[in-house]
Amino acid sequence: MRSVAMERLDVLVGSWRTTMRNAWFLEPADQEVPGSATVEWLDDAFVVFRWTMSGEVGKATSEMVLVLGRSDAHDAYTALYHDERGVSRVYAMTFDGSRWTLSREDTDMFQRFVADVGPDRIAGRWEASEDRGSTWRKDFDLVFDRT
Repeated sequence: MRSVAMERLDVLVGSWRTTMRNAWFLEPADQEVPGSATVEWLDDAFVVFRWTMSGEVGKATSEMVLVLGRSDAHDAYTALYHDERGVSRVYAMTFDGSRWTLSREDTDMFQRFVADVGPDRIAGRWEASEDRGSTWRKDFDLVFDRT
């Protein structure tokens, strides 16, 4: 049985067309990189988010998986990340049905994703900080449109 908190994530479930743009590491910087994502339930406890970009992605990665779950004891969401480079990360997550955030404060870098979520669109941006969160730079904008 899904918890009420996990049930909120149902708005993410489905198939999405993605667009990455305004990436500092792409030439030209206003280049758009298309992709796709699928989001589905794994039993009632987890949401699996698979995202693939096509075309030139510069310093980005082109295949990612997020597994979204929740700790009842901590009253908090958690996201586990993995990509085709073998990189694995843990993100703290918040989700209130219309605002979605992922954040990590690791020794190598602080990073966050902030997005507004609607029924047919997720519009967000990835940001990074190399000075432990004192200043942030935008990595790129990321938009998901439901297909």
